[in-house]
Amino acid sequence: RRAMNIGWYLAVSALIFAIGAGGVLVRRNPLVILLCLELMLNAANLALIGFSRMWGNGDGQIFALIVMVVAACEVTVGLGLIVAMHRRALPVDVDELRELQG
Repeated sequence: RRAMNIGWYLAVSALIFAIGAGGVLVRRNPLVILLCLELMLNAANLALIGFSRMWGNGDGQIFALIVMVVAACEVTVGLGLIVAMHRRALPVDVDELRELQG
């Protein structure tokens, strides 16, 4: 069985994570911030799956599934907050938004 080089997987994972982190730091729209957080979580999933394949077991894949469940919960709560902001006519800019009062 041939050993797998994990360097390329980690390089792509680091690049995707950096793009997501840059988007979280630069953007002001909460929907774009949620998408960038999803990029960061997917980068972590790629690294977990790469390590799992390198070691030849399924532990990293199980952790990746758990991360996907957490990401789905995060999107649900985040979209709920965005809908609540839109219904109350609050500013959608993250810098202008202080808190949801109510």
